[in-house]
Amino acid sequence: MTSPTLSPTPTDALTRTWTCVLFDLDGTLTDSAPGITASLAETFRRLGRAVPSDDELLGYVGPPLLESFRVFAGMNPEQVLEAAELYRTVSSESGSDLNNNAVFPGMKGLLVRLQAAGVPLAIATSKPEWRAREILEHFGLAEYFTVITGASVDEVRSAKADVVAEAIRRLAEQGIDLEQAVMVGDRAHDVLGAGEHGIPTILVEWGYGSPAEAAGAIAIVHSVDQLSTLLLG
Repeated sequence: MTSPTLSPTPTDALTRTWTCVLFDLDGTLTDSAPGITASLAETFRRLGRAVPSDDELLGYVGPPLLESFRVFAGMNPEQVLEAAELYRTVSSESGSDLNNNAVFPGMKGLLVRLQAAGVPLAIATSKPEWRAREILEHFGLAEYFTVITGASVDEVRSAKADVVAEAIRRLAEQGIDLEQAVMVGDRAHDVLGAGEHGIPTILVEWGYGSPAEAAGAIAIVHSVDQLSTLLLG
């Protein structure tokens, strides 16, 4: 993912004092694609459907799961719910969310520095909230976040804009200053979802998005060091 509007080194114009940072999870903090795509492939096999290519499966990583089955696989509402339930079963059986997953190098150190600088942090992910919390606790990251927000169990809250809205609500309840909040993510859903609430997004290149998804982001970073510069100066 590249951007003609951003030099290799983040510019001072993009460096500011952020009052709160919201992080996506999959593709931003953790490299979860191997586990997710393996579980998706097994889900399609059990459904008796053709298994999409690796590149096609990668497109499922990030957006809400129900939306992905509907848009990419052309499933009707009943099929979407069946596929989502089966996916969760497969994922739980394999433990792929924990065993076939890893924190991107340097990200834990960045969270440590942000916390030390007094910057409140939140998770805003379309992954089920209980699963997101389990993953963060597994990798020793949960302690760095004031708020962990994900999709609700009934999937009523799964769109990124709805997840961001809930994260904002919880942060506000704790008196967190949201005047200069920023989202860090890797997909267009992050940009659009945060944008609905007036929150700008920094996209990370190491995620699962494509160059086309960079539209609307205030910056794209190619390394954790660049991200650190934008968030901490």
